[in-house]
Formats: sequence, C-alpha cells, structure tokens
Amino acid sequence: MWSDVMELFRNYMGTGMIVIWYLISLIYLWINEKRMHVRILFLYVPIALLLVYFNPLSVKLVHGVVGSDIYWRILWLLPVSATIAYVCVCVYGQLARGGKKLRADLAALCMVGAIAVSGGFMYSSPRFSRAENLYHMPEAVIHICDVIQVPGREVMAAFPLELTPYVRQYSPTTCMPYGREMVMKSWGHDNALCDAMEREVIDMEELVPLARQAGCHYVIFPTGQEVTASPESYGWILFQETDGYVIYRDPEVELVIPANLTRRP
Repeated sequence: MWSDVMELFRNYMGTGMIVIWYLISLIYLWINEKRMHVRILFLYVPIALLLVYFNPLSVKLVHGVVGSDIYWRILWLLPVSATIAYVCVCVYGQLARGGKKLRADLAALCMVGAIAVSGGFMYSSPRFSRAENLYHMPEAVIHICDVIQVPGREVMAAFPLELTPYVRQYSPTTCMPYGREMVMKSWGHDNALCDAMEREVIDMEELVPLARQAGCHYVIFPTGQEVTASPESYGWILFQETDGYVIYRDPEVELVIPANLTRRP
C-alpha cells in the first residue's frame, strides 16, 4: 500500500524536476515571504496536505477504503504551478526593482526554459485525441441520444460500455441500467445486463429478458456485433443505425408520450 502511495506521487509529479522546482520555491518563500496570508496559502496549507498524504494513518484508513483511483486526488489541492509561478514573478520583480533589468530578463528566460524542460508535451499522450465536437465526446453519443429522446420524459437505454461515461454528460433524460461504475473495475460492481452486452458473441436468449427486466426501451449494439439470433426474432425493432452503432427498440417495454405533448385533432 505504501509503495502505491509513493508511485502515485511520482506519477503525479511527472519527470521529477517539477518537484525540485517546487521544493526550491517553498524554501524561497519560507526565507523571504513575510506576508502571513501568502505564507498560509503557499506554505502552511500545502505542507499540511503533504503531511496528510504521507501520513501512515491516512494511508491506512483512506487509501485502504477508496483505493489508488481516488487517494491521489489529494494532490490536486497542492498549488504546485501557482507556487512556482509566484516565486518566478517575485524573483523577477526583486531583480527588476534593484535596477538590474537585463539580469531580470535573462533570469525570466532561464526560469521559463527550466519549467518547459521539466515536463512533457501533454497532447502526445495516448489518452488524448482530437475533439470531435464542442462537447468533447464521441459524435455517436450525441446522435444516438438525439434519435432516441422523447420530449417530456426519460428513456432507458443499454449502451456499449465504451459509450456509457459520456451519455449522462450530454443527455439528462437518457437513463442507463449501468454506467461508469462498470468501467471502474476496481470498484468491484457487477451487473448481469452489462456482462451480457459485453460478450464477444451476445446471447440474445440471455440478453432480452435482462434488458426487459431493467426496463430498457432501447438497446444499442456496435455495427457488426455478433449475436446468437436475430433481435427481430425476439420482437425487437430495428430503430436506426448511426455512427457505427445499431439501435433496437423493444416494444414490449412501454414508452408513453406525455399527454400534454400528444397532437390533438
């Protein structure tokens, strides 16, 4: 457990040079900063947070309950970038006020260069991809949710697992029988319908009753998904196909349109 905590800290701090600049900044502030409100913000609170993070009791109690996926978020509270930036400005201002403008400019360039080489280009990470739209989510989610929405009410839909983290970000009226908890394997959640949806070859005999039990008005498959039998043979209706996904409607699950939205003669 302790090794996990140290590994989380190393991963959060990147190459390690940022830690050096941060520690140098803390030492500079400890020696030179006299204003109490600045010392509280950039010194006392971060030190207290680090003591909590590396405290064996905190590691045992908090990390033991929430695990690595949550515990490292304590480090979000550290004002690392703000502290380094503040110290750089202080050093520049101190040199400039002393009449050493050229030296101050050179120091600024050196500090910027030191910070730049301390990290990596974040967008080269495989975790990043070019945004498809302003929502920063797959186009398929947007189109599917728009197609299945019913004005004035919620609908229930079973999505492939790769789409579930985005659905509720876009549509508050599109409900799901399972969601992000199934993506986070470390949470230990289990859902029979999700398991049935994620099989390499979907067993319709297994899936159909589970979807109906969950009240799914719609079930979405990737185009070309292998199934043991035709969904239409179980009463499902091919609703629409879009963005590499096929939407099926189950008429056995009642979908009532609110009376105030029905068209009157």
